[in-house]
Amino acid sequence: MIKALIVEDELYIRKGLLSMIDSLDKEVSVLGECESVKDAVAVTKACKPDLVFLDINLKDGNAFDFLEQVRDIHFKIIFITAYEQYALQAIKNGAIDYILKPVDIDELEDAIDRAVKSESRIQEEQVQIVKNQLVHKQKNKLVLRLQEGYQVIEYDKLTYCKSDKGYTTFYLDNGKKYMASKPLKEYEGQLDFNSFMRTHQSYIINMNFIDKYDKDGYVFLKSGEKIPVASRRKEEFISRLMEE
Repeated sequence: MIKALIVEDELYIRKGLLSMIDSLDKEVSVLGECESVKDAVAVTKACKPDLVFLDINLKDGNAFDFLEQVRDIHFKIIFITAYEQYALQAIKNGAIDYILKPVDIDELEDAIDRAVKSESRIQEEQVQIVKNQLVHKQKNKLVLRLQEGYQVIEYDKLTYCKSDKGYTTFYLDNGKKYMASKPLKEYEGQLDFNSFMRTHQSYIINMNFIDKYDKDGYVFLKSGEKIPVASRRKEEFISRLMEE
């Protein structure tokens, strides 16, 4: 039997989760509910749960305040979140699962099944990835470390990024560009997922600067740049484009 803890500041969501978990008849026993960081830390240290259903925003802080105070993380986490894709994309890439609010019982069942079957535990670096997503989203800017110092780039001014031989060049809408000595993957997790998409191994584009997409698989930005869309990313790209 898996021991679970629900950490969520909304009473109706906690009760809804309890009801759904009971109805699913899984090998999950909910040992408690918490609405604050303080209570969650105390219960976690005392009861040592195997699985935590964790909301992002809590009564007296957020999920990352809780994780930092627990420190030694030996439990699996399923985020219960209202945050959109910029956080979820990072979560998907790690050993962390998520359920979007309002909670769907089928998604809850799938998440629990994956948690039960998985042998992996959450890693601190995966928590940091999600935390970085939230921090950078709130700041609406990216800070590059360059040879001559630090360059601040606002998301709404960045048209696209291009990677070449371990370096990444950032192109702005005013014609300026800056080169940083890190590969593209180092910055992908810091960019707002709602606005940016990696269309190709070497490119991330700002969806707000798209002029058109042609049948040959190329994006044309408003500034005239022609950027490829990899075939395996085509379906996702078109779906994102239609949502704009």
